[in-house]
Amino acid sequence: MTLVTATERPARGAPRAEGDRRPSGQGAWFLVLPALIPILVLSVGPLLYGILLAFTDAQSGRTRATQWIGGLNFQDLLHDTLFWESFRIGLVWAVGVTVPQFLLALGLALLLDQDLKLRWLARALAIIPWAMPEVVVGVMWRLVYNPDAGVLNETLRTLGLGDGRDWLSGLSTALPAVIVVGVWAGMPQTTVTLLAGLQNTPRELHEAAAMDGAGAWRRFRTVTWPALRPVALAITALNFIWNFNSFALVYVLTSGGPGGRTRLPMLFAYEEAFRYGQFGYAAAMGLVMVAAVSVLLALFLTGRLKGGDQT
Repeated sequence: MTLVTATERPARGAPRAEGDRRPSGQGAWFLVLPALIPILVLSVGPLLYGILLAFTDAQSGRTRATQWIGGLNFQDLLHDTLFWESFRIGLVWAVGVTVPQFLLALGLALLLDQDLKLRWLARALAIIPWAMPEVVVGVMWRLVYNPDAGVLNETLRTLGLGDGRDWLSGLSTALPAVIVVGVWAGMPQTTVTLLAGLQNTPRELHEAAAMDGAGAWRRFRTVTWPALRPVALAITALNFIWNFNSFALVYVLTSGGPGGRTRLPMLFAYEEAFRYGQFGYAAAMGLVMVAAVSVLLALFLTGRLKGGDQT
């Protein structure tokens, strides 16, 4: 009878065997550098430069050197009512898009998770808005909202519901109209994420719950949602960040009008930087937005995670 003994683990610091080709610590850094360098150059570097710029009086078209002014830009922001109004509009936009986006995507994901005929075609059609650039989406929906020959107004006239209106130019309709576009454009990625989470839920749990007499709502509440909750939490947080930082879609649709009713914080900072040349002031706006969103997300995630621990 042959006895097989376990191979002893080499002592820490002992020389490696000849066949052990695992990279050392320095070798691992060389493997990581190709991915790390673009992140440092394209993300971390501009972020640090923007933070530095927020404490200066940098402007375009100046002949004298940029000077360090400390927190003067932030003091001006405290009294800038237009910025805080744009910040409020940004929060309304972010929440108004994120919440319906999640609810509709959840319903669509539950539907696409069923064993339906031509399910593959329905899934392909559901992600079409995701494949379209935001500029194309904005131009397309401008045609839909066109006051003279738009599809929406023509439909309303056909149904006898009025002569239509200028949706993107009305003070009371511009923001809701843009929110509808934001929900439509961002729903596919949420749907795909939630659908992936649903497909990772063990079918045996649903079958066991059904055998115990649980209805559809009870199965969703006790089986589907607990398994889907981490995915839902992650995609909701990401959607809030993406929506709050939106620029291209709203810029193409309304350029922040009418009367600033759709001027999101990113649009406001863009105008300050590239229309009025106030680069330092715009950088301070960006820094305030990053800090505010970070705090809001921290509160949101902390509350949701505590709620999950209690359940």
